[in-house]
Amino acid sequence: MPALAELPLRFRDFSAEYPLSTARLARQIYHDRLFQGRIKKEEKAVANLERIIRAVLRLSQKQGFAAMSLRDLSREAEMSMGGLYAYFDSKEELLRMIFERGQRTVLEIFDELMISFSEAGAKLQAAICAHLYLSEAFPKIFYFFFMEAKGLTHEDQRRSIVLEQSTELIFASIIEEGVQTGVFHCENPLMTAAMIKALLQDWYLKRYKYVRRKISVEDYATQVLNLVIPYLKQHRSGYSSIS
Repeated sequence: MPALAELPLRFRDFSAEYPLSTARLARQIYHDRLFQGRIKKEEKAVANLERIIRAVLRLSQKQGFAAMSLRDLSREAEMSMGGLYAYFDSKEELLRMIFERGQRTVLEIFDELMISFSEAGAKLQAAICAHLYLSEAFPKIFYFFFMEAKGLTHEDQRRSIVLEQSTELIFASIIEEGVQTGVFHCENPLMTAAMIKALLQDWYLKRYKYVRRKISVEDYATQVLNLVIPYLKQHRSGYSSIS
C-alpha cells in the first residue's frame, strides 16, 4: 500500500509545474475570447478580468451567484457598470466563460500530465493526486463549479456536464486500460470512476472537516490511494448477499 513518501506527485512540485491561479484563468479567458477587438491592451484586460473573477468567487460564497446582481459585482470588483459590460453582456455569459475556461484548464493539465506515465497503476495514482492538488490550489473555483452549475442555461448545463464528466471518463479509461493489461480487476470501471470522483469532491466541499482534523492534501491523497489501488488490484467476484 502506498505510503506518503511513495506518492507519485508531491503537492509542492505539482503546484510549481502546473500553477493554477485567477491570473492564469483571466489570461486564458482573454485569449479565448479576444473580446471582438473591444479591449486591445492585454495586461489591462487581464488585470480587470482577474478582479471580476475574484469578485464573483467572493460573492458566490457570500450569497450565491443567482442572488448576485451586476450592481453587486460592480461594487465588489470596484469597476463601473460600463467597465463590466466591456467583458461580458450578461450574468449568464460571465458564468459560462468562467465555467468553460476553468474546466478546460483542468482537462488540459490532466492531458499534459498523463503523457508522463505509461503504466495504468501509476497513471491512476497520478490522476487522483492531480485532481486533489488542483482543488487544493484553487478550492474556491472548484467549489464554484460544483455549487453554481444550476445557474447555467440548459444548453450550457449540458456542456458543463460533459466537461465535468470528462474527468470521470479519464479515471474510467485508465481503469479499463489497467484491466486490459492485467494490472486491475474491475467489472464496472465507469461506476468505480464515479465513486473515486465522489471521494475527491469531498476534499474541497467539506474542507472544514479536514482542516479541523489537521489533514493535509497529501495525507488525504495517500488515504484515497490506500483505498482505491488495493481495491482494484485484488481478485474478487463481487458482492453477494448472505441469506
